[in-house]
Formats: sequence, structure tokens, C-alpha cells
Amino acid sequence: MARRPQPDAKLQALRESGTLHPRPTRVADETFRGSDFFDARDLVQVKYEMLRRVRIDRARVTRTAKAFGVSRPTFYQAQAAFAQAGLGGLVPRKRGRRRAHKLTPEVMAYVTEARAGARPSTAALVQQIEARFGVTVHPRSVERALGRAEKKRP
Repeated sequence: MARRPQPDAKLQALRESGTLHPRPTRVADETFRGSDFFDARDLVQVKYEMLRRVRIDRARVTRTAKAFGVSRPTFYQAQAAFAQAGLGGLVPRKRGRRRAHKLTPEVMAYVTEARAGARPSTAALVQQIEARFGVTVHPRSVERALGRAEKKRP
């Protein structure tokens, strides 16, 4: 009976931490070729080694950025992030807003009040929110906000 291949623990850890390099094949630097220590899949390691190469080895930014598979603006962004926050600055952050910024407490109070009576559909609520507050929201955003409100009730 054939054995299933063992999952790559490091690959899984990188994926879970959000530090898996989306394009490791673009890293052409010789340090990452055939090394057990340097791993082109580790985005933080790639960025750090790129910054070290320029700062310590005095390599040129353009040539180094190309060898590490990034653009010059990406190099400078990594450099600024490292200068500001150290190694933690090289860890990718989730993009976009962190909460339902359009569904303010005032809007949610209105939604709760509107649902207390006739129980309008989510689509009808979205239209009412837009008419009353001038804010366009997605129906799924309203549904998620209502779900969060339900969880908070004792």
C-alpha cells in the first residue's frame, strides 16, 4: 500500500502565519538556491536578506531588487517598514478596513428598530439605509452585522 506523502510542516506554518511568499520562483538570488537554511517560500526571510544585502554588503538596490524578484518600490516599502517596526514590519498585513465602518451604531440602531416591526428583507433594509443615511452597504454586510449583534445578546 502506497503511503501518502507527509505534508510539509514549514509550508503549512508559513501559510498559517501569512508569511508564505506568493511567488517564490521569482527569487533568483544564489543564496536561496540549494540552501537548507534560506527558503524562498519564507517572505520575511527573503525581504530581510534583501535589505541586509543592500545595507551590509552595499549592493545596488536595482540589482538586488531584481535578484529577489521584487520591484524597487517594493524594496523601499520593505526598507521603510523595517526601519519603523523592525522585523515585525516585514510581516504582511491584511489589506482593507478592519471592521464594518459604514454600519455605525446609529445605522445599526435604525436597522434593529426597523426589524422590530415588520421584519423587512435585507435588500429592503439596504435600500432604507441608503435613503436615510446616504450610505451604500452590501446586503451581506448587514446580515453579518445582525449576526454579530445576535451573538452579543445575553
